[in-house]
Amino acid sequence: MASKEPASPMPKNRVQFQKGLSLARFLQDYGTEPQCEQALFHARWPDGLSCTRCGSARFCRLSTRRTTFQCNRCKRQISLLAGTLFQATKLPVATWFLAMYLLSQTKNGISALQLGRQLGLDDNTAWLLKHKLMQAMRERDRAYRLGGTVQVDDAYLGGENPGGKRGRGSENKTPMLVAVQVSDGGQPVRAKLSVVDGFRKDVVEQWAGQNLERGSVVHTDGLGCFRGVEATGCEHKPRVTGGGKAGCEMPGLLWVNTILGNVKRSLDGTYHHFEAHYLAEFQYRFNRRYDLAAMLPRLLQAAVTALPLPRPILLSSVA
Repeated sequence: MASKEPASPMPKNRVQFQKGLSLARFLQDYGTEPQCEQALFHARWPDGLSCTRCGSARFCRLSTRRTTFQCNRCKRQISLLAGTLFQATKLPVATWFLAMYLLSQTKNGISALQLGRQLGLDDNTAWLLKHKLMQAMRERDRAYRLGGTVQVDDAYLGGENPGGKRGRGSENKTPMLVAVQVSDGGQPVRAKLSVVDGFRKDVVEQWAGQNLERGSVVHTDGLGCFRGVEATGCEHKPRVTGGGKAGCEMPGLLWVNTILGNVKRSLDGTYHHFEAHYLAEFQYRFNRRYDLAAMLPRLLQAAVTALPLPRPILLSSVA
């Protein structure tokens, strides 16, 4: 009797099995404070530093303040940190780099508590550092719009308080829209995760105007509010999905439901309660998943171009 040939192994997912940025390579490139300061310098001034007052490109670094440079001609001082997300920080630059590494290379995110343990920081400091970096992620992705074929779905995140309402009417649940741009080959390209003020037509219209390109073909489950995308120049293709697993696996909405499921599992496994900034963290990593090794320098660029975020403003944005 002829023996059966062994089944061919399934091809590995190129995204899932990429090497990323190893801890050894991170320490080699960013393991010391001078290395991190140098990387920050090149991210902020890729063409070199020039004086904003006299135009001179000749500077010296102050011996008493390593992150401050002084123009040799007019003596104007320029801070490496001022005007960036790192402004007024009392932490070493290397601590910020390690935090960026942990946030960008951890698949399901890292809680502020665990981040504090890894960095040797108290809970409040770790929370502020993490939320500042998540805000930089949020601002970076805000500039991008989805286009072409886009799948959109509604969802609630969070749970009910003891004795409170259950289900979609719970006062502790947060309404959100999940959208994913799909390529001609049927693969997810980029996602948008947005907290919204309920599921009404005017809310969806405003969201679409900010996040979708005109002419996009938008697939939804037919919820009435999604007609709002038509007012922004998008074509709406509703699909009545019904409930259960079959509805989630419909081809026209497969990827948006897959991403929504991944978001819920990621948040449930990492955080004890929901905050809108956590969506920005998941979204940022998903949209850059094809090159994990480049995610840290890209996050550094986002932090360099982000506006300073003082503690009172940060606290008000997550309240």
